[in-house]
Amino acid sequence: MEHGAAPASGGAMAGMGHGAMQMQGGSPPADARDPNGYSDGFERGSGKYSLTGVPRLQLGDQMSFANLRVNRLERAWARHGDNAATYDLQARIGRDFNHLVIKAEGDVAQGKLQDSRTELLWGHAIAAFWDSQLGVRFDHGTGKDRQWLAAGVQGLAPYWFELDATAYLGSGGRTALRLEGSYDWLLTQKLILQPRTEWNFYGRSDPANAIGSGLANASAGLRLRYEITRQIAPYIGVEWQHSFGRTGDFVRASGGSATQTRWLAGLSFWF
Repeated sequence: MEHGAAPASGGAMAGMGHGAMQMQGGSPPADARDPNGYSDGFERGSGKYSLTGVPRLQLGDQMSFANLRVNRLERAWARHGDNAATYDLQARIGRDFNHLVIKAEGDVAQGKLQDSRTELLWGHAIAAFWDSQLGVRFDHGTGKDRQWLAAGVQGLAPYWFELDATAYLGSGGRTALRLEGSYDWLLTQKLILQPRTEWNFYGRSDPANAIGSGLANASAGLRLRYEITRQIAPYIGVEWQHSFGRTGDFVRASGGSATQTRWLAGLSFWF
């Protein structure tokens, strides 16, 4: 082809107008983009697998849920001190992003409530596995009742560590910090070993409740549970507790031991 020669089809293309070109579009086939085309004739809301009277589950924080987790319901036998029963539970009511959280933990010995902590919190999801929590805490027991404002975070850290950190502000300038962590080590699909630790700090001494400033007490324990089902699991374990500083002085002054080893048997469940 010489540079001066016109393409053979040039005249045909020149004579073709835009109206003569067949553009993409038009009426689709009758079965195009049929949402039920591959469901063997079954449609959502009808057929033998549909549940009449049950609304369709909605996602995206549109549904409210409620659950109760009893993490520890146990009996403890101490080498030094009174045997005691312990409860530790958490309830949650609401949606994914915003919900009400109720936490309760306490010890009962000799038929009396020795120490208890109850928290009413508003939880808000700040990440995929983390919630911020804001609310109030009420302490009851053999000492003087205390009330606190509470702010903290709770969630699942990398490598599946469950963490709970909360700071408290009470009347008279009282402050406190509580840290809790645990990890589930699956020995088998049903047999699980759980290391757990808890640390309590106070900004000032509270003699009415036998609490000193700084690190007041800490505990570390191992619990071996067997999950009969995912919802219910009995367990046995051992826990070490130690009271530090002036808190330990208060314990010794009352005839107790600042360091205790406790053997545990209990039950955890949720629904």
